[in-house]
Amino acid sequence: MTNLYRGRLAPSPTGFLHVGHARTFWQTYLRARDAGGTLVFRNEDLDPQRSRPEFVDAMFEDLRWLGITWQEGPDVGGLYGPYEQSRRRGTYLEIWRCLARGGFLYPCTCSRKDLNRLAQAPHETGSETGSMLRFEGDEGPMYPGTCRPLRAAIPPDVSDPAGVNWRFRVPDGEVIEFDDLHFGPQRFVAGLDFGDFPVWRRDGVPAYQLAVVADDAAMQITEVVRGADLLLSTARQILLYRALAWLAPRWFHCPLVLDEHGERLAKRHDALSIRALREQGKRPDEILRGGLPHTKALGPAAGQLEERRRHRLRRFLPLRPAFPR
Repeated sequence: MTNLYRGRLAPSPTGFLHVGHARTFWQTYLRARDAGGTLVFRNEDLDPQRSRPEFVDAMFEDLRWLGITWQEGPDVGGLYGPYEQSRRRGTYLEIWRCLARGGFLYPCTCSRKDLNRLAQAPHETGSETGSMLRFEGDEGPMYPGTCRPLRAAIPPDVSDPAGVNWRFRVPDGEVIEFDDLHFGPQRFVAGLDFGDFPVWRRDGVPAYQLAVVADDAAMQITEVVRGADLLLSTARQILLYRALAWLAPRWFHCPLVLDEHGERLAKRHDALSIRALREQGKRPDEILRGGLPHTKALGPAAGQLEERRRHRLRRFLPLRPAFPR
């Protein structure tokens, strides 16, 4: 990985970008600009069912309207393209094979419906999230290890992952620590704060965790700037970097923007999309400075992670055997 600063904008064309995206991407732009580095635009159109061409056009237009510019991307080219995830499947397949040959993966036949049913079983008590920060990187209920083999093993066929879900086997009890450049030291425990996570879907689409690690490494990204909802995903991604013997980038997580009800903004919040605010006559500085009504910022509060851990322990005891070394 190069010593020169390389950051990235990585929006998904599954809806119009909102105020939270604007402020995070502005921070991304400023950090790359102030470091005299390169900013990469990557179109994360990984989801073929939800990605739309009109949203791709809107991403470019809205970000440029905010004053954000980039040096590499689908529209300007660069040395590390293609810059659309839909065109990078071959790269993801090679990474999947590397992980499978290393014994880090196993096939899983559990559906999302199965896991949701398990999470709502009669022995469940309380609410996992309540008023706590919801991590976008979470893959639904923590996976209880239904399909997990007793020991790590190399699959008999590592030619094609399609037809079944594939999960990364986390090393239970291993501590993942990193220094976030905004929120400071972070600490997560594999198997306690998060379980085995998907890296490939049964419909043949690579999962977010694998794709983002593969792309950040291939594009030589040195710093990842994104929302605080992805702090937990950072721990998962660090495990992938370790498994692949790659150097991980630095991390900078931005506070989330909440609506008037205290909910994290999502693309369904059309009233707070950049596109809608532009049509209302708002200026870029009004969107970026944090003065809009019905919005506020939130970072991970003290004690939230510990409560998550206690709830995990109530739900899934005992911990699974340690990952074989």
